[in-house]
Amino acid sequence: MPIIPDNKDWTWVLSRPCPECGFDASSATPATVPGIVAGMLPRWRAALRRTGVSQRPDDATWSVLEYACHVRDVFTLFDYRLGLMLSEDGARFEDWDQDRAAVEKDYANADPAEVSAELTAAGEQVAASFTAVPEEQWGRKGTRSNGSVFTILTFAQYFLHDAVHHLHDVEG
Repeated sequence: MPIIPDNKDWTWVLSRPCPECGFDASSATPATVPGIVAGMLPRWRAALRRTGVSQRPDDATWSVLEYACHVRDVFTLFDYRLGLMLSEDGARFEDWDQDRAAVEKDYANADPAEVSAELTAAGEQVAASFTAVPEEQWGRKGTRSNGSVFTILTFAQYFLHDAVHHLHDVEG
């Protein structure tokens, strides 16, 4: 059975802690991204080595493998968007349909070892990109297709919540 698309606006995590995963965006900055991402990569690799990694816990929830594929793609997407924010004034982000990506890239049948390597590489890349952002650039803006405006600071906070929350989802 296909997953019900998640079309919630998660930008609320910028104003209050997430009651599900406990992440408090107010404690994050672009400078903290690299350490947090580096700390989660071994946990993702361990999660992807579990037995039954491709099994969904129920019909409405992604498997560990599908979540890992999603996080790999989030790392890549946010790295690209961060580059846009740094290179273009008033950068605009095209819509990304995460549910369509899951189907088109066949997340459910991916090779866990390949996903582990790709997620690690993408995580290291996005961490390096955030490392390179000077503090005087944290106010640069980008706008999502739904009109949500981010600074690099709030973009980093929103990004980290996504990555932390999904690790929580898989009990990593």
